[in-house]
Amino acid sequence: MSEAPFTIAITDQQLETLRHKLELTTFPDELEDAGWEYGAPLADIKRLVQRWTHGYDWRKHEKELNDEMPMFTRNIDVDSFGTLNIHYVHKKSDIADAIPLLFCHGWPDSFFGVRKLLPLLTASSPEHPSFHVVAFSLPGYGFSEAPRKQGFKGAQYAQVAHKLMLALGYNEYVTQGGDWGFTVTRKMANLYGGKHHKAWHTNMPVAPPPTFTKNPISFLGFLVTPFSAEEKVGLERTMWIRAHGKGYYVEQSTQPQTLGYSLADSPAGLLAWIYEKLHNWTDGYPWEDDEVLTWVSIFWFSRAGPAASLRIYFELENSKEANDLGVGPKIPMGASFFPKDIMIVPKAWVRRDNRVVSEFQHESGGHFAAYEKPDELADDLRKMFGKGSAVYGVVPGKTGYA
Repeated sequence: MSEAPFTIAITDQQLETLRHKLELTTFPDELEDAGWEYGAPLADIKRLVQRWTHGYDWRKHEKELNDEMPMFTRNIDVDSFGTLNIHYVHKKSDIADAIPLLFCHGWPDSFFGVRKLLPLLTASSPEHPSFHVVAFSLPGYGFSEAPRKQGFKGAQYAQVAHKLMLALGYNEYVTQGGDWGFTVTRKMANLYGGKHHKAWHTNMPVAPPPTFTKNPISFLGFLVTPFSAEEKVGLERTMWIRAHGKGYYVEQSTQPQTLGYSLADSPAGLLAWIYEKLHNWTDGYPWEDDEVLTWVSIFWFSRAGPAASLRIYFELENSKEANDLGVGPKIPMGASFFPKDIMIVPKAWVRRDNRVVSEFQHESGGHFAAYEKPDELADDLRKMFGKGSAVYGVVPGKTGYA
């Protein structure tokens, strides 16, 4: 389990192959005035493909990533699945007693999602806590090795993350995650909560609605207590995503291999598949073309290829872990609500199944909170673990204050 420094170093041949594939792109036609109603607009994808082919400088962005983010790899043994070589970012605070925090991304995200959050959380100040941040690439994402056998489920992802934290000397730690990061860190809280995993925070708090058989008091309460205007808007957003934006989930959780051929062979196809989500899942975020292309390039150049990132949907959906929330973990939880997330439920649903100690409601922001709203998310974490909070000092001897 020895650590090895890691530097992103895409070969010239890989770059040349990408350029050739982009030059051979065949674009579909488009209906007049289609806009975003049918998916990613043709004009947007043509512009981005042109930029990716002839203007985008991967070497510049590769250098920036290497300079900004201390990266490493380490072999992690996973029960029944052998050894996986895991890629991760590990940025320490100057504060020796900073709080160890594991950041866990989802899809279509990667370690890149922690980029803006990293300097904020590791900053030292007498006014707020500081964190030692570990952001690992989920197996099959970024530069982490992918599982080679079927059945790699939530417990295995949680085991990788937990063993990584222990290997780094963080016997006690806290976590933050959204999307699949919510699912993985929640699993960690159930498996390792108390002794090792001390508290968890998510920017995508999910919980099932109450039922008469399982939660009769809560169920009857919701019949007589109307939702707030804010909660109604959140539920409307959730229903819109289910009606107009969940086709990706159905395909990735049922036939990921079939979709994988397209994403692995066509960079333009991969770009359109991810760009649609970057647009629809954010709250009017002003994406620059090079931001989008760096985001997508990490998938294109990923160690196992972009198809590997889809399989988590199949494994967790077919094992029922994706939707089997049940009773929540016993350790303290923090929840941040952003109005343009892809799933927004009433706060009372989250409180019923979890030990919620901190809640934060935001007026803007979407699914990729760490990237879209890094200042707000960092502030939420500082408040959750800061002086006077319910979990101040939850990691013994680690308050994070200068």
